[in-house]
Amino acid sequence: MRSRHRIRRLPPSAWIALIAVWGLFSTVEVVAADRPNILLIYTDDQSFRTLSCYRDVGAWPWVKTPAIDRLASEGVRFTTCYGAAWCTPSRASLLTGRFQHGIQGVQLTAVLEGHYDPQVCRFWPAELRRSGYSTAMIGKWHLGHDAGHGRDWDHSVVWDQADIVGDWYNDQLLSIDGAPKRKVPGYSTDVYTQHAVDYVRREHEKPWCLWLCYNAPHLPNTVHPRHREQYSQAEVPIPAEVFGPRDNRPAWQRTYTQWKPGESGVPQYRNNPLPEMVRGYNRLVSAVDEGVDQLLAALTETKQLDDTLIIFTSDQGFAWGEHGFAWKVGPYDACLRAPLLVRWPGVAMAGGVCPHPVTIVDVASTVVAAAGIEAPWKMHGHDLRPLLEQPNRGWSETAFMEFTRWEFGEQTDGAQGRPELRGVPWWLFVRQGRYKYIRTLVEDEIEELYDLEQDPAEQVNLAMRDEHQARLVEFRELLLAELRRTESGMIEHLPPPRSATN
Repeated sequence: MRSRHRIRRLPPSAWIALIAVWGLFSTVEVVAADRPNILLIYTDDQSFRTLSCYRDVGAWPWVKTPAIDRLASEGVRFTTCYGAAWCTPSRASLLTGRFQHGIQGVQLTAVLEGHYDPQVCRFWPAELRRSGYSTAMIGKWHLGHDAGHGRDWDHSVVWDQADIVGDWYNDQLLSIDGAPKRKVPGYSTDVYTQHAVDYVRREHEKPWCLWLCYNAPHLPNTVHPRHREQYSQAEVPIPAEVFGPRDNRPAWQRTYTQWKPGESGVPQYRNNPLPEMVRGYNRLVSAVDEGVDQLLAALTETKQLDDTLIIFTSDQGFAWGEHGFAWKVGPYDACLRAPLLVRWPGVAMAGGVCPHPVTIVDVASTVVAAAGIEAPWKMHGHDLRPLLEQPNRGWSETAFMEFTRWEFGEQTDGAQGRPELRGVPWWLFVRQGRYKYIRTLVEDEIEELYDLEQDPAEQVNLAMRDEHQARLVEFRELLLAELRRTESGMIEHLPPPRSATN
């Protein structure tokens, strides 16, 4: 059944005419309605390497994610999707369709403390509600204590990360439909899945949009007992430059590391060896994969599967030793590159693989377009529907990313007072085709340029080579063009790089 929407009764004469038309055009394929249900599955800190459908581009060879892989086989897999630099900006960018420098009304004083003004910082789910959708949000919230129930969401089951108790994954404090928070027993991935399945099984009179936000696989690696022994024999390679030094990099990167040598020199993070941390990280993903399987079953049983646009992505990736990181935040693919899978019968090519780099703001623009509404404000992303239909078509759009700590909007404009976050300075990058250009916002600092086709680990900085100076100039201009297109005030205050002053 089609989302169980009520169908208007027709008089007998109208039905006779309609049957006659069907007889004339019996070979016409029936496709999903113009306004699909929308299931946006959003994980936390999930690298593309955790999914077996990404083995061709670097996933760990031993990971197994059959349910999520099904989305790839029945839809389009994007080989490169960049989330924002860390959790809160990624969520704000997804809900507004704008980069961090273009989001007004957000005030953060620390990673977990802050608020936003809903009159200034508006989210597109409210626009979907006004256009006739029912909307729901289930899972992790990380944008201040106002989760938007009754404004953005008709139904909500919210865990505010600021309410961390215990181990993050068990017996969380949840607010359901705006009610006071209460402890809900159970493992969070399973709890969110059950609430999502219950929502799918409701009697829906309208098309619906569900934003399902798992807090997995965010650290700590609190694994469900059923997965505790999984991957126990898996081999995990150690990145060669986990401790540095790294030549031809900006000063902050040359010796940056969050790891310490442990037994036999194996890197440790907070006294945990890197290989076992990677195994635990992927065990968390297994619970997500089981949740996706249950959701697909519920959609199938309620006859909504082929009327539902399913998007699977994450707020960003996560590095495991690469460039010294045990984190996101860095401008490198190991830190930020997330999965993006889109299943949409009648639109997305089944089994399609898209090589063009895209970003989280493109996801927002695509969802709004799929819902059949005009963008309610100027969004920074690009509608990806052409790539869903033809994943290998030409695509000249530039993928832009930035790290401006917890500053938003006009707070990002000035040239001075750009504080680091745990040793990482502000940066910008653009990606087009095989090349990525990174600009650290520190005066007289070197730039970075990488050929990700030949050097996917971003080890060889081409910006330091004479034969790539023309391309370096080209990509500087691409970066400036993106800042102009998105009306960033910081364009007037960019510190000059070293290569521009010598």
